[in-house]
Amino acid sequence: MKLLLAAVVAAASFTVAGCGVVPEPKQPAADIRTVVYTPRDWPQPLEADLYLPQGQGPFPGMLLVHGGGWERRSRDDMDRLARYYAGQGYVVLNASYRFAPEAKYPAQVYDLQQAMHWLHREASGLELDVRRIAAFGYSAGAHLLSLMALAAGTGDDLDRPWGGAQTRPAAVIAGGSPMDLCKFPGGKLVPQFLGGRLTEIPETFAAASPVTRVHDDAPPFYLFHGTRDTLVPIDHAEEFAQALRAQGVAVELERLAARGHILTFLTAGSALPAADAFLQRYLSEAALQ
Repeated sequence: MKLLLAAVVAAASFTVAGCGVVPEPKQPAADIRTVVYTPRDWPQPLEADLYLPQGQGPFPGMLLVHGGGWERRSRDDMDRLARYYAGQGYVVLNASYRFAPEAKYPAQVYDLQQAMHWLHREASGLELDVRRIAAFGYSAGAHLLSLMALAAGTGDDLDRPWGGAQTRPAAVIAGGSPMDLCKFPGGKLVPQFLGGRLTEIPETFAAASPVTRVHDDAPPFYLFHGTRDTLVPIDHAEEFAQALRAQGVAVELERLAARGHILTFLTAGSALPAADAFLQRYLSEAALQ
């Protein structure tokens, strides 16, 4: 209880100071509506909120994915970010996905692959430039997006049968992401997501870890992580960044000082200036390809 109270007080202090919270959008979204992005024969229909920017395209795109330990929370957590990026001129798809334990890995990655395919199918009507679709997730959402991005177009086990080149974002923003699930030998969340414990299914733990899937054609990654995160320690981000650099992949890591897992999300606005500059740089490059 004392730790929770301290986190709430700290978050309030950031809000009062105007530091760290996601800023108000430059302009409101032209339209916000809910869509079903999965095919009719999918195990269950999945919804996403679509935020359309003002003005005329072609627009860049953004797939947003919430966290929650693969078992809970909702896309409402990402609403403020969705409005912010729509105000920046992005077509934003803020997606739900299936939860553990009913749906186990890799079901959630397959869901997000369908979200990317939906954006490509609807691109013309949305005035969306499919070369400039980025992905932004936090915690479990960042983990899922990282797996999707690293598998896209490789033809490996996670890329089949629902992936392909269309599921590769032009850039990934990943906050507080568990990048090596082998670091979680106990607890509840990872075993119920994967369907067993590390001692029982070590190959699955490794396969579901983005750090094991890094390759030299991976998209650029911008990582942000709290230095006092005890749920997902910062070495996840540091070792993932090191693996990307070793393959020659563009990566930036922003360490948010004195913040734990929840406070890092509540004050994610601190990471946005550098993240936005990162997106502008790499989405501009993607537009030239």
